Parts: sequence; C-alpha cells; structure tokens
Amino acid sequence: MAQWTSAVGAAQLARLLNSQQDRPAPGTRRPPAYRALADGIRLLVLEGRVPVAARLPAERELALSLSVSRTTVAAAYEALRGEGFLESRRGAGSWTAVPAGNPLPARGLEPLPPEALGSVIDLGCASLPAPEPWLTRAVQGALEELPPYAHTHGDYPAGLPALRAMIAERYTARGVPTMPEQIMVTTGAMGAIDAICHLFGGRGERIAVESPSYANILQLMREAGARLVPVAMAEGLSGWDMDRWRQVLRESAPRLAYVVADFHNPTGALADEDQRRRMVDAARSAGTVLVADETMGQLWLDEKYADGGMPRPVCAFDPAGSTVITVGSASKAFWAGMRIGWVRAAPDVIRSLVAARAYADLGTPVLEQLAVNWLFSTGGWEQALDLRRAQARENRDALVAAVRRELPNWEFEVPDGGLTLWVRAGGLSGSRLAEAGERVGVRVPSGPRFGVDGAFEGYVRLPFTVGGAVAEEAAARLAAAAHLVETGATGGTEAPRTFVA
Repeated sequence: MAQWTSAVGAAQLARLLNSQQDRPAPGTRRPPAYRALADGIRLLVLEGRVPVAARLPAERELALSLSVSRTTVAAAYEALRGEGFLESRRGAGSWTAVPAGNPLPARGLEPLPPEALGSVIDLGCASLPAPEPWLTRAVQGALEELPPYAHTHGDYPAGLPALRAMIAERYTARGVPTMPEQIMVTTGAMGAIDAICHLFGGRGERIAVESPSYANILQLMREAGARLVPVAMAEGLSGWDMDRWRQVLRESAPRLAYVVADFHNPTGALADEDQRRRMVDAARSAGTVLVADETMGQLWLDEKYADGGMPRPVCAFDPAGSTVITVGSASKAFWAGMRIGWVRAAPDVIRSLVAARAYADLGTPVLEQLAVNWLFSTGGWEQALDLRRAQARENRDALVAAVRRELPNWEFEVPDGGLTLWVRAGGLSGSRLAEAGERVGVRVPSGPRFGVDGAFEGYVRLPFTVGGAVAEEAAARLAAAAHLVETGATGGTEAPRTFVA
C-alpha cells in the first residue's frame, strides 16, 4: 500500500524549484547540482509548499523538466532519503517525509506556542496582544448580558440579533445603508471567507486573487479545490492596476475575486476611491462576485485618515448589492483571540450562507458576540482602537528604523496603516532567510507563502508586532540570518539567544 497521500507533478515542482534561484555571494562556490536540487526540495518541504507525504515525480520526468541529467536527480533523491526527507518503495515511488523529531511544517502562518517565545522572536503572525483593559471590560460586560441567552438553546446561525443590528448600524453610519438581514456573524474572517468559498467557489472554480495576497486565505482556497488566478499588484504602495484587473476578469471569468483594499496584507497598500469604483465595475461586467476583506480597514496609523479621511468602503460602489460581499472582523483590529467576524451581503446571499452553515459550525460563540456588542455599544471599541493604533504606530517606526540600520540594502515602503511591511530582501531568497532565521531565533514568513506557484522568492513579510528593544534584536537576528544565506552556511544549528523584553 502506497504511503503517499498527494502528488506533485514534474512541471509544478520545477516551477517551485526555479523560483528559489538566488545569486551566490561573492567568493562562494555553487554547491554540486545534486546538492542544490536536494536542498531546494528539502526547503519546499520545510516551508510546507510541498506537503509531507506527497509523491514526487519519477527521476526521468523531473530530469526532463529541469533539463538536468537523471543521475543528478537520482543523487538528490538519495541524499534526501539519507536525511530523512524522502521515503521510497519499489513499485510505489518516492514521497516526501520529515525526519523523526522534526515538527510537521505549518502551511499557514500559525503563531508560535507561548513556551517558545522566550527564545524565538515571532514575526510570523501579524497580531498584537489584547488592548487592555478593554478585553477584560468587554468580557465582564458580556457576562452581565449573558443570563437571558443562557435560557435559550444558544444556537444563532446568523448571529445574535443585537450584534447584527449593531454591525448594520455601523455600515449605515459609514454611508452604506444596511439592514440586519444583510449581516451574518461568523467565527472570524477566515470562517466568513470559508463559507463564501464553499457557497460560490466549488472545486475547480476560478478565484482571482491579488498577487501577493494573504497567505492563509490562499491556502484556504487551495484546500477548497479552487483554481487561483493571480493578478499582479503594482510596485510599492500604488497597489492595484485596474487595466490588468479588467483584462484578467474578462478573460478568465472567475466566479470569485478576493481583494484587501484597506491596508493590503502583505504590502500595506490602500486603494483609492477611483480604484474601488473601477474594481467593482470590472467585477460586475465579468459576472464575478467581489469579496472585499476589510479586516485591516480600521488600522490606519496616519492622522490624515481620522475624521472620515478613509476612502468609502468597496460596497459603497455597489448600491444594488449584486456584486460585492464584504468581510469584517474584530480579530485584527481588536485581538486575534476574539474570533468574531461578519459578512455583509445581499439578504438572499446571507440566507444561503446561513442555510449552508447547518453543515459547518452551526454558529459563533454567544459570549464573544456579546463582548463585541458591548464594545460597539459603549464606545469601548473606539478607545481600544486608539490604543491599538498607537501601539502599531510605535512598533512600525521602531521596526523600520532597526531594519534600515541593520539591513540597509533591504527595500520597502512604509505604509500608512495595517500591520505589515513587504520587504525585498536585497537579492536573497526569502525561503532561505526563513530557514536561517529559525536557526538564529527569529521566525519570519517568506514571500512565496503570499504568492502562487513560487512567486516572490525575493521577499519577506515583517509585521509590526514587536517594538523597542525587541524590534532591534529582531533586526539583528535577521541580519545574522542574511549573513548565513549570503555565505552559504548550511547544516548545524545556532542556538537561539534567550531574549527577555
């Protein structure tokens, strides 16, 4: 019986491997071809871009796709078997593995367990600690409101009526008239997008996505069986090329398109009103449902966006409600542990999403909904956001200064909001930087996690989750990781230094 559970084609593996090519440091020699191939496959497994237990192509097929000799591929496979990253059996082929004692690679950007935080600086997860005292106050307020709900079955597939009404009021106050019937409360934004993908984007359906885009959403869509159609973002913070979007939507006719128009993750770009209007028009013309992710929308860090300075929501350019589905969340703006998200859409779409929910998670925890409703109704939300913005702004400035000092050849633009820097890593491989970072005690996601088929190998994403001395130490460790990559240092492990904030 075969031990593999999926397969990677020769052409796909060749694309992923070719995306890793980075320039050697002056004075260093390239490793033998078989060693470079083995290292490339190992790196793809460690990053989760090739799954564990995935059947690899036959030696002859991969040799043809890479234009190398079969002997080179055979030697690379043998090296991987010796290291524990490949298993083989006659008649069943070869499949990826991880050596005993190694953790399975995460395919998303899961946070480190708390016990690891003393020795590793985690720049993988773009989330901040809770803005106290507002979390505690919100939970206390929720407990006071809980008794009447405790006398019911506790099942609210569309969300608590009070919270749905409050969210609808907040959209109306932003200039987008909304009824409670247009709102469904979900378990975070991920729960919202998962429900939308299952309703509109069945297996094999095309979904247009920004390139780069949010890694966890891309993985969610892949696992739902979607065919991702990347649409390249413009360089820097200018964001969206509307002519390119219109062309892709017209030619590919995707069922869905997913965009983060508000402080885009990972680039930090902010779409202006003209871009939003043209994006909605292009989607409407193509018959594409446009999913607008607003989870970063309230995290503006420049005061010019206060008092109504932000562009109108994407859904404001879809008055008929036939094209845009909006997703919001408390998880980025308030706290990742507050798993409350929501969908704003036409009432018939909401009814379909609610009906489908009976076969998924049934509903969202009542206590957390009450806590978010308490924040919205008391003004606590706005005060918590003031704390969150101040913390993110301070962290951003500290991280920017530290990276510019330690790594002056790394390139990036400083966004006006959101939680992330999108950094071109001075010609180095982002995947190799991520691997080296693990050895020196800093965890950073590589650019290809945010792309399709190996794009953005020369980038890393740095979130504003640390500040002060921790930001300085993180930049120093990134510089150490960059040195390991530049000098071609492989093998062995540098023990991470314990850091006490």
